[in-house]
Amino acid sequence: MELAEGKQKFIEAWGKLGSEWGINRTMAQVHALLLISPEAMTTEEIMEQLSISRGNANMTLRDLIGWGLIEKQHKAGERKEYFYAEKDTWAIARQVAQERKKRELDPVIKILNELTSVKGDEKDPEYKTFKTSVTNINKLAKNVNKTLDTMLKAEENWFWNSIFKIFK
Repeated sequence: MELAEGKQKFIEAWGKLGSEWGINRTMAQVHALLLISPEAMTTEEIMEQLSISRGNANMTLRDLIGWGLIEKQHKAGERKEYFYAEKDTWAIARQVAQERKKRELDPVIKILNELTSVKGDEKDPEYKTFKTSVTNINKLAKNVNKTLDTMLKAEENWFWNSIFKIFK
């Protein structure tokens, strides 16, 4: 397989993986392209390589910056903006986990905390079932949150060594 074909397969695979994880396919493909590009790229270069519109490219690049996965760079004497992706996979994994925690888990924990204060008759089976379910889900969500916090603070070697110890 030649490099050009390998790059295309990687971009397609990353896009498919991203869409299965709930991330826009184009967003994942732009990220993949920037991951495998040794130099920062302009919007025009990204548009050309992925055959996407300017509007789609601009919106996608803004989203990737918002997720903290790419950064905008300027080159002296040039008006064009360049975009560069972090290449360290551990840093990428931590950033994605941090963003997903902020966007998905934190709001759910907030709601679950509010729901634990729902009042009712302790003898009512409907209330008891509700209270038990909310309490158990809240406990699980908080444990997931603690685990994510540990991962986000951890260094890569410590994290993987800890995971491997669990399976020994």
